[in-house]
Amino acid sequence: MKRLLGYFAVLILSAVACAPIFAQNDAIVGTWKMDAAKSKYTGVPAPKELTRTVEASGDSYKYTYSGTAADGSSISYGFTVKYDGKDYPSTGSAPGGFDMIAIKRVNSHEYTATQKKGGKVMGTAKVVISKDGKVSTITVKGTGEDGKAMSYTSVYEKQ
Repeated sequence: MKRLLGYFAVLILSAVACAPIFAQNDAIVGTWKMDAAKSKYTGVPAPKELTRTVEASGDSYKYTYSGTAADGSSISYGFTVKYDGKDYPSTGSAPGGFDMIAIKRVNSHEYTATQKKGGKVMGTAKVVISKDGKVSTITVKGTGEDGKAMSYTSVYEKQ
């Protein structure tokens, strides 16, 4: 009986120890810095700098964005989601003022997102991560806070 409990304890400890390794295999997880020279913004000012951090916790993912806007003001917003296509709240001052976001995983290196404000779709996004996991490209199309069309492609490098 003691031997069985010992094996069980080793199995549990091994599973807990491997959890961070499995999280590292998730291509989206990590810290990403926007490459302003490779990014293109239309109808909305480009941020001077922007960093995205994605952390996994079970089946949820916490996104945190921080940086400096074109006008020099601080950018700080985030959200915690599951990749189930359901709406989750955003905190802080997100671009376009969206207050809800829904994300679906297409495959291990591609995601789609819908941004909403007051229940109305403000924009859609497609996130593609390179095969080597070092670059992610976010393509967004939608309506800015002023009601005018906007689009941008942000290129991020994994840190």
